[in-house]
Amino acid sequence: MKVDTAAIDRVLTSAIGDKKLPGIVAMACSREATLYEGAFGERLLGSGVAMTLDTVCWIASMTKAVTSVCAVQCVERGLIDLDAPASAIVPQLADVQVLTGFDNQGMPTYRAPKRDITLRHLLTHTAGFSYEIWNQDIQKVQAALYIPSVTECRNKALSLPLVFDPGERWEYGINIDWAGKMVEAVSGKSLGLFMQENLFDPLAMHSTSFKISASMRERISGVHLRGPDDSLAPFPFELPQEPEFEMGGGGLYSTAGDYLRFVRMILNNGQLAGERVLKPESVWALGQNQMGDCRVTPLVAAIPLTLDAEFFPDSPKSWSLAFQVNHEDLSTGRPSGGLMWAGLANSYYWIDQKTGIAGVYITQLFPFADKQSLPTYLAFESAVYQGLGQA
Repeated sequence: MKVDTAAIDRVLTSAIGDKKLPGIVAMACSREATLYEGAFGERLLGSGVAMTLDTVCWIASMTKAVTSVCAVQCVERGLIDLDAPASAIVPQLADVQVLTGFDNQGMPTYRAPKRDITLRHLLTHTAGFSYEIWNQDIQKVQAALYIPSVTECRNKALSLPLVFDPGERWEYGINIDWAGKMVEAVSGKSLGLFMQENLFDPLAMHSTSFKISASMRERISGVHLRGPDDSLAPFPFELPQEPEFEMGGGGLYSTAGDYLRFVRMILNNGQLAGERVLKPESVWALGQNQMGDCRVTPLVAAIPLTLDAEFFPDSPKSWSLAFQVNHEDLSTGRPSGGLMWAGLANSYYWIDQKTGIAGVYITQLFPFADKQSLPTYLAFESAVYQGLGQA
C-alpha cells in the first residue's frame, strides 16, 4: 500500500504561512508500515526553529483514547467490570449529584442521580459530566464553589456535579479523568506508570509522558493563539509538571510518531511489532458503538479558546469505549465505522480498520476547531485517501 506523498506535501505546505498555521507534523500508516510523514513550519513562530518529525506537542484530549485503552486492559484482567457501579472502586463517585439549577444566591442545587455511574458511562461520555469549556452552567458551579479548571490538575477540579442522569445522553466532560482514577485504584500505580508499563514501553512510545523530560523539552513546540484579526502569536501554555493527579482526559505530551504507533496497534488488533497489549475482542469493542441510541452532539463554545465544533455535522456519530465512530461514509474518503478524535490545541487523528489506514495530524494553537487547522486536517485525510495506490 502506498500514497501520493507529493500531493500530501502540497496540501500541508500550502497551509503554512502568514495568518495560516505556525507548524504542522502529519503522519499516516497502514497496518504494516508508515505511509507518509512530514513536518512543516516552525515550532514557535519567529524562532527560526523548524518543526520536525520528533517535535513534542501537548496532545490534550488525544490522551483520552490512551487512558481508555488502559481502562479496557483493566477490564480484560478482571480488575474492573464495565457495568458495575464505579463507586465500588472510586468511592467519591457515590457522592456525585445531578445539577438542577441555582438558588437566589447563585449557589448550585442538586438531586440524586437515577442510577449509578459505570465505567461504560465514563468511557462513552454518557455519565453526565461536562466541561466548562462547552457548558456555562459548569462555569457557574466552578465560580460559586471555587472549583479550578481541570487543566490545573488539582483533585478539586473533579468535584463537579452531573448535568444529566448517567446513560441518558452524550456530553463531553471529565469522564476520562475519573476513568484514570479507576485505573490507579485497581492497579495501585499512578496512571503515568501504568501507561508506561502497559503501553509506552511495549509500543516503543519513548517520547510520551505526562511529565516533560529533559529530552522531550529540547524538542517541544510552543503553543499559539489566533487573534480576532487572524494573526498568530505565541501563547505561553504548559500543564503543571507536579500535578495533584495525572489528567487522563488531556495531560499527555507526545509526538506524532509515538501516537502513530498507538493507532497502528489498534489497526493491528491490539499488537505491534510482536508486542500484544490488547486482546482482539477488546479492539473489536473499541470500534463499535457502546452508547446505544445516544449520539454525539455539537460542542458549543463557552470560552474563547474553542470555536463551536462538530466533525462531519451531517453524519450520525456514536462513541465506542475510546473513540468517536462515524456511521456513514465521509467526504474525506473514510468509510463508515471509522474512528477519530482530537486535542484542544488542534491535533487530530483517525483510524480506519476497514481500509487498514490511520493518520495523525498535530498543530499547536488555539482556538480549538481553528478555521485554518481543522480544514487542513480534513484536507490531509482526504489527500491520503485520494492518493492510495497512486504512488
